[in-house]
Amino acid sequence: MLFLRYVALLALVVWIGGLIALGAIVAPAAFDVMAARQVADGRLLAGALFGEVLRRFFFLSSGAAVVLFLTLIVRRILGPRPRHAGLRTGILVLMTAASLYASVVVTGRIAALQATMTVAPSSLPAADPRRVEFGRLHGIASALQLIPLVGGLALMFWELKE
Repeated sequence: MLFLRYVALLALVVWIGGLIALGAIVAPAAFDVMAARQVADGRLLAGALFGEVLRRFFFLSSGAAVVLFLTLIVRRILGPRPRHAGLRTGILVLMTAASLYASVVVTGRIAALQATMTVAPSSLPAADPRRVEFGRLHGIASALQLIPLVGGLALMFWELKE
């Protein structure tokens, strides 16, 4: 069982650590470098770059979710059953659903909206409906990623506590 707990913890570290690294390091760095180098359409390019990074990270986080589900199932079958197994499973379902919704639905709406623009949303007038909608969707996507972050931290706590 120690091996399964280790694998679960490793999957959580990859998923949660990735979220933190992307939000705290990659996104600000991409936008800062483009601005500092005065790249033409820098914000548009940084957004495209970060969007691709997020798309690729979605596959990694989906794999982590599968690994977490499998380790919980195997541990429940072979025993001893993890403490709060039902709650852990519920948290994992919420984490996965939020990640899926943000990565597929919200990101799809953002991409469709961006297809109607030839410039970065931030360069549009503040009252432009496309900029307002982009800001709303970006806020939703960011807020949804807090669910796997907080849920993952709770799951890591339980794994370390057992």
